[in-house]
Amino acid sequence: MSLVELHAIHKSFGALEVLKGIDLAIDEGQVIALIGKSGSGKSTLLRTINGLEVIDDGVIMVDGKKISERDTDLLALRLQVGMVFQQFNLFPHYTALENVMLSPQVVKKQSKAEARAIAEEMLTKVGLADKMMHYPDQLSGGQQQRVAIARALAMKPKVLLCDEVTSALDPELVNEVLAVVRQLAEEGMTLVMVTHEMRFAREVCDKLVFMHQGRIHETGDPEEVFSNPKTPELSSFVGGLA
Repeated sequence: MSLVELHAIHKSFGALEVLKGIDLAIDEGQVIALIGKSGSGKSTLLRTINGLEVIDDGVIMVDGKKISERDTDLLALRLQVGMVFQQFNLFPHYTALENVMLSPQVVKKQSKAEARAIAEEMLTKVGLADKMMHYPDQLSGGQQQRVAIARALAMKPKVLLCDEVTSALDPELVNEVLAVVRQLAEEGMTLVMVTHEMRFAREVCDKLVFMHQGRIHETGDPEEVFSNPKTPELSSFVGGLA
């Protein structure tokens, strides 16, 4: 059994059907990139995995537990499935350290000392050992996003979802965030990413999933997907990247 399994997932917003029967399996330690044009359903799919969007039909399993019912224990789910968003969503009146400490204290009921030790460990992991006492407005966008990654990691999730984590950054700051994601992949973290960084996806991911108009059109090894597209839609997408 895969760590995350999606079976026949459907999701609509009003009359607009955004996900049209998605099947996807994510194995432990696998790094998957969801690619495709804007509006293809990538971010919505990502958000269904941790319950930010409630599906209309289908089944989602995380670590053997069905999480697609409307009475799903979302708190328990999000202890296992972390998420990093495009926007950093840091509390401006908290230091980087305090931002990372907050969830372990509030959600996991850890002591202040326990939460601080984990926060220091995670901020060091993302290269911010010297910025722990800085407030968000004293940090660059790339540093703020790395704090957001540390915050997600502090919950010790089994899966980390990354929704276009570099799209809000200036170009010169993108690589510092991607370096952290690359490190997590090398350490065996299960990652599912929506990304427009195609070179990164090609180099780091185990599997690419190409979405088009709410469906998975192609999936496979990154080199194979890019070099030998099997549908006109993927050929057009890849051609547009040149």
